[in-house]
Amino acid sequence: MEWRDEGIILAVRPHGETAAIAEILTQTHGRCLGLVRGGRGRRLRPMLQPGNHVDVTWHARLEEHLGHFVLEPLHLQAGLIIDEPLRLLGVTSLTALAQLLPEREPHPRLFSALQVVLAAIDQDHIWPALLVRWEMGLLDELGFGLDLSKCAATGQEADLIYVSPKSGRAVSREAGLPYHQRLFLLPAFLRGAEHGGGADVMEGLRLTGYFLERHVFGPRAVDMPQSRQMLQEKLGQRTH
Repeated sequence: MEWRDEGIILAVRPHGETAAIAEILTQTHGRCLGLVRGGRGRRLRPMLQPGNHVDVTWHARLEEHLGHFVLEPLHLQAGLIIDEPLRLLGVTSLTALAQLLPEREPHPRLFSALQVVLAAIDQDHIWPALLVRWEMGLLDELGFGLDLSKCAATGQEADLIYVSPKSGRAVSREAGLPYHQRLFLLPAFLRGAEHGGGADVMEGLRLTGYFLERHVFGPRAVDMPQSRQMLQEKLGQRTH
């Protein structure tokens, strides 16, 4: 069996003396693992970095086998951010969270959204808000999407400024005011504004982080990736 696709490197681990096992989010085949011969060598090691965009050919005798990857570079994003700690944390957080997706299950919209975030990673006023939107998409793809279309209490579609931590639904200003201390703020960029400022991004990270912990990490009894925790901390320091 064989297929060809494009993908983004999520993680790599050594295998034997010279090979590596790569984990790649592909456009049409989902999150896949495969053996890369010579993956620990000088020629392939720069390509096998999280965040890099590659052309992927996978082949195996049977579909259920691990299989082998043959990779060609498309855009080596990792080399552009290696000296930028905050951007590196952003990419590392994205690729770590993408590993939550079920193996070999296509998620083309999330793949495309990941490409958008990575393409903007050198624009510090844009990519943090895009990352929050991507996390919202991840929650949706995992079956835990938030409903921000109308107020959970009144059904109105205007003046939505809160999110209920219980239902994951939007709440209007009027309905939420008496309980505002128990609600999340709904950032403007998740209500249609083009980009989010520092304070809005932090509210967005609090919001997505809460629901990721509640629905994904908590039930699996695992911790949020350290890169995601550090990213939220570093962005918070920049906001103050």
